[in-house]
Amino acid sequence: MISRGPSGRTVRPGAGRPGEESRVNGTETGHVEKRVYVDKQSPKAYHALVATAEAVRTVAQEAGLSRTLVELVNLRVSQINGCAYCLDVHTRAALRAGETTRRLGVLPAWRDTEVFTAQERAALALAEATTTPADAALQEDAYVTARLTLSDDEISAVIWTAVTINAFNRVSIMSKHPVRGVPQQ
Repeated sequence: MISRGPSGRTVRPGAGRPGEESRVNGTETGHVEKRVYVDKQSPKAYHALVATAEAVRTVAQEAGLSRTLVELVNLRVSQINGCAYCLDVHTRAALRAGETTRRLGVLPAWRDTEVFTAQERAALALAEATTTPADAALQEDAYVTARLTLSDDEISAVIWTAVTINAFNRVSIMSKHPVRGVPQQ
């Protein structure tokens, strides 16, 4: 039920009040910032997405993709989408998997470096094309490059990894999942 508040503004039940603490960063925003955490609101759908991610991780492993390559794909897609929460999660995962800070630092400009292997470059291009499908030329170029470098199983695993992290990005971005705490060095 939607009603009008004292100022004449539209008020939705459960939407909070002006000046309430924001779920985004814990500061007063002066306007309604309460967000629905869709993963918590619809746990069955979220658990299905988690199960998909687990299946994709298995597919990637069976295709022979290293954990660091999978995390590079997760990070690059999350960079494109601007998902702070997923960037935080997957940066830590990449470091745990043995990725270097140097390569993570230059990941946004991976095309301009020589620090990534041909397999990684093909996977990153394919992940970017999966994330920005409206660019048909980029998509076709990335696919052609992938066909020259990656096996059918690897291509499938990279695309599924990109599709899955794109879905998690949307969940976190629309829910405004916060990145909390002081980063550890």
